[in-house]
Amino acid sequence: MARHNRNGTGTDQRGFEYQISYQPDWLRQVKVSRPLPNGRRSTMILFRNPLEARERPPGRKVRTRIRCPEQKVDVEVAVKDGRRGVARVSVACTVDSPDGDGSEEVVFTLVDALPPGS
Repeated sequence: MARHNRNGTGTDQRGFEYQISYQPDWLRQVKVSRPLPNGRRSTMILFRNPLEARERPPGRKVRTRIRCPEQKVDVEVAVKDGRRGVARVSVACTVDSPDGDGSEEVVFTLVDALPPGS
């Protein structure tokens, strides 16, 4: 039986604070990718699960929620994975540009790879 979600936080490249609600036996980390002024993208780890190994197999359905009130981001991803084979999910959001000049795309990548516990 899967365990209840846990809560964590992280700060992105521009200093925005995020709250993450995550399945402790499925999610290894959340990466965030944002555009840079020169046209390239910056990717960093926004949140890392503090567990080194899962305590139980993840459930057939796992949910991850990412919130940043300042950026008006509130997304929840639910993955139904009966075979337990999903390794990565990416979600792209459009947010207001911090400089007030239009909008930009922020991409969150949810990565699963916690090994089984001993």
